[in-house]
Amino acid sequence: MVERRPFLDFLTHLVLIIGIVIVAFPVYVTFVASTLTAEEVLDAPMTLIPGSHFLSNYATVLFKGGTGVAAAPVSTMLMNSMIMALGIALGKIAISIISAFAVVYFKFPLRKTFFWMIFITLMLPVEVRILPTYKVVSDLGMLNSYFGLTVPIIASATATFLFRQFFLTIPDELAEAARIDGAGPIRFFRDVLLPLSKTSIAALFVIQFIYGWNQYLWPLLITTEKSMTPVVVGVTQMISRSGDATTDWNLVMATVMLAMIPPAVVVILMQKWFVKGLVETEK
Repeated sequence: MVERRPFLDFLTHLVLIIGIVIVAFPVYVTFVASTLTAEEVLDAPMTLIPGSHFLSNYATVLFKGGTGVAAAPVSTMLMNSMIMALGIALGKIAISIISAFAVVYFKFPLRKTFFWMIFITLMLPVEVRILPTYKVVSDLGMLNSYFGLTVPIIASATATFLFRQFFLTIPDELAEAARIDGAGPIRFFRDVLLPLSKTSIAALFVIQFIYGWNQYLWPLLITTEKSMTPVVVGVTQMISRSGDATTDWNLVMATVMLAMIPPAVVVILMQKWFVKGLVETEK
């Protein structure tokens, strides 16, 4: 039995509270800045009390857009980011789980070689193969399109490896029983493997959704139309880089707060499944 000591409990909670304050304080400052005017944000020191321009600032960026290069409304940029993040997350999971299923349950020559060829692609991130990938996407006419934003980066060696390792823990008796009952590979995959993999799928979905939402370099290269700009790229484009122009930091901070909401909602809603998929050992 673990002995409970009041001092250790107090110390533990104190450390947790300090950690929460350190993490949450910059977010609070960002929120406060999003409710002020541009002049009030630049005042030194900036007030830490929310201002009276909350509705006006958020309505401006949502429906009119901010200043700078990114003139598109933030609602459009949020929709672009949502489509890109969902496409990347669902595409990675679909391709990875089918690849792992083929590698584990189908007997074909050089299957281990093909798996390790997939795994080696971890050493070649998008930044390394950016030029040939851009050339292929450009030749296929996929610039400024949702297919161009998602298809080149939906392959995931990490997810394939995780699904393969999980499938290897499933007893062979399940596959043999399904075969005796007359179930084909597709039915075995649909009725047995998918239900068993739901926690792993949920955990990977959260990770890959945030990965897709935070994509910056690839969307920056292939989107030249403002209507296709994701919100992460749009935030940087709202910051003026010329000496004459000024940056409306209140609108930038409002955009940043809006950009944080969708991934935060996904994590909160799927927190139970996410933790269960990472720590569950008994399948």
